[in-house]
Amino acid sequence: MKKKEFYNLLTSVPKAELHLHEEAVISKATINKLYKENVGGDMSKEEQDKLFAYNDLAGFLDSFIAIQKFFTKIENLYYVTDDLESYLLDNNISYCETFFSPTSHLKKGWSFDQMSKILADGAEKIMRDTGRTIRYIVDVSRSFGLENAQRNLDLVIAAQNPYIIGIGLGGNEEAAPAKDFQSVFENAIKAGLHVVTHAGETVDSWSIKDSINLLHAERIGHGISAAYDEAFTKELAESQLPLEISPTSNTFIGKYVKNINDHPIKKLFDSGVNVTLNTDDPTFFKVSLIDEYWNVYNNLDFNLNEIKQLILNGFKASFMSDEDKKRHCSEVEDKWSAWFQSHPQVKL
Repeated sequence: MKKKEFYNLLTSVPKAELHLHEEAVISKATINKLYKENVGGDMSKEEQDKLFAYNDLAGFLDSFIAIQKFFTKIENLYYVTDDLESYLLDNNISYCETFFSPTSHLKKGWSFDQMSKILADGAEKIMRDTGRTIRYIVDVSRSFGLENAQRNLDLVIAAQNPYIIGIGLGGNEEAAPAKDFQSVFENAIKAGLHVVTHAGETVDSWSIKDSINLLHAERIGHGISAAYDEAFTKELAESQLPLEISPTSNTFIGKYVKNINDHPIKKLFDSGVNVTLNTDDPTFFKVSLIDEYWNVYNNLDFNLNEIKQLILNGFKASFMSDEDKKRHCSEVEDKWSAWFQSHPQVKL
């Protein structure tokens, strides 16, 4: 299938995204607006280029935190909601579980309850305007230590925000292994929250195993190092614990794969592992969700039926109800069939 046809098909079919950092959908126009409002003057091209001139995970995380510093008023978070709505519409994402990272904002003295209200307002606005569903996973963050992670969890529990459905462990897994946060995740599970972790992005498969066995993670963000552990790949295929894979992000980080053509997502898929396709940080890695589907179709020999299966996997691996999963998957099947019926010249 030609690229134009593929994008037309994928635009017509609803999708889920499960590994997306909300702040990372921020548009460059919004970055410039924040800079002008809160720093003063216009951001120069050189400053913007420098902001995105990173070539490793540590540099990316530094940039991510630097952009968070441009948010000097809590109301600025509403700008991200607008960018998120545009992103969902552009990619026809009907359901999204997005990470929200509060720690840098809390260090400014912002109220978590106020931030929580803004998140709820955003989810309600997006549902009202577009019919699309947003749920939040709060990043307790490896980067700031165990005490900070527990404090973030305590704030989530106290807020009782129905749109916040879980916690996640993001940040540099080499510097702060999952096992250090076992108590926080035990407390989250006791509170009835879902739990996910970033693991196997830059560290061998033991990091994923610790996330599953010690933190009881329900999904693994990235998880690509599993592809290099044959016995563990078989375990994942048997358990069907989902991996949230983001090929462009993984290629950028470059720990296990430096070229999209060498990415192990197809190997994992063919081995029966439950893989989902995501972007991670669209603005930072200059990629959309539809771009990622094209990347794996064009470069990694996924056929069209396998592309549809990846789309279905996204809904099935979500934390929505079984009834909602069936409804969304049925819509995927209907839209997929309708597109091919209206394009009889295109063959599966």
